[in-house]
Amino acid sequence: MAYSPPAADEDGAPSSVPPRRKGFGRRSWQVVSESGESRYEDVGKYWIMRRTGLPARDLRVLDPMLSYPSTILGRERAIVVNLEHIKAIITAKEVFLLKSINPLVVEFVQDLQHRISSLHGMPPGQRDEMDSDDKADRSWASELLIQGLHKRTSQSSAEKNETNPQTTVDIPEKTRDIPEATCPKVVPFEFRALEACLESACKCLESETKTLGEEAYPALDELTTKISTLNLERVRQIKCRLVEISGRVQKVRDELEHLLDDDNDMAEMCLTEKLLAISLDQASLEEEINPAPEEEDDRTEDSKSETNSEIFSSFKPKIEELEMLLEAYFAQTDGILQKLLDMSDYVDDTEDCINIMLDETQNQLLQMGVMLSTANMILNAGIVVVGLFGMNITIDLFDAPTIRFWGTVIGTVTGCIVLYLFAIGLGVKKKIIDI
Repeated sequence: MAYSPPAADEDGAPSSVPPRRKGFGRRSWQVVSESGESRYEDVGKYWIMRRTGLPARDLRVLDPMLSYPSTILGRERAIVVNLEHIKAIITAKEVFLLKSINPLVVEFVQDLQHRISSLHGMPPGQRDEMDSDDKADRSWASELLIQGLHKRTSQSSAEKNETNPQTTVDIPEKTRDIPEATCPKVVPFEFRALEACLESACKCLESETKTLGEEAYPALDELTTKISTLNLERVRQIKCRLVEISGRVQKVRDELEHLLDDDNDMAEMCLTEKLLAISLDQASLEEEINPAPEEEDDRTEDSKSETNSEIFSSFKPKIEELEMLLEAYFAQTDGILQKLLDMSDYVDDTEDCINIMLDETQNQLLQMGVMLSTANMILNAGIVVVGLFGMNITIDLFDAPTIRFWGTVIGTVTGCIVLYLFAIGLGVKKKIIDI
């Protein structure tokens, strides 16, 4: 193909065409597999959507450029976790994390790898035993699902036998003696990853709460002993941090409480059991009794879809283990929130104490003002007397001996003092002044 130069404008200069943005929408994701291995993949959001089955609105929750509160979303094939510094997508086999240089994220990835690879680090004998237990639990779940399918098939076949007595159904003997309830010994992959996310978030919040408490209590005690601008500014900053951390902890607690109150949301988070049900769907359908040739033509796609919907509606994942996991971290976040509430109460008590001290100081200043005002009034009365004697008039007192002058001065001063004491005593009696 011949090269075509860029189009030029009227001046002969090439037109400014905006360059195409390469790699737009692509981000670097750190992928941790179920074996504990970690790798980086530079992919776009549409690849993530196809890989995890998430809609675009769920990926916006993980966008670091946007501010979203703490959220845990259970979807058909993945769990979206947005807790503090953790922004992850958990599937039944892998965990996707946005690449970050945050030390808390690095520590979380290390803890996650340790948790999910703990099974691979066991001794051979113990690992084989755990693997066999895991396979037994999976086979039990498979038999349980097939048993429900055989039960529904036998019911439908019984209806057919009314018209065709030759059609019979034999339920395998091994599905008759299935235990009612057993607890799996191997924790599913998504539960281990979710536990690592919750523990890292709770550890971060608890660490910040402890640091804030170590700074808050001494600062508040110092403020009660010495009220200054510096101490007030420190307490103001501490209170702002307290409100911010309390909001974050409250949001995590509310999210866990919402999950615990809704069994359907917890059932959506059981990815391993749902994946097992999907994988057993085809195998279980093959074990159904093939209908007669004339009946095969009558079966339509609608009837097949109805059968599949009945299978998945009857299959309910066991959420007891997930519920215990969420309850444990709900109690931990509730304890952290209680510490913050106690700290907030201590701040409020300190503010009340400071206000009382300031009111007392203000009252003392007001009393001093009243006493000074009273003294000024009495002094003005003495000045009036002095002004009267200072007039240019002739009276007998001016021609009297000096002793009478001093007697007049002493009498005026004594009268002012008596009037001042009388005014103060009247204020004390009326409880206007507290001495």
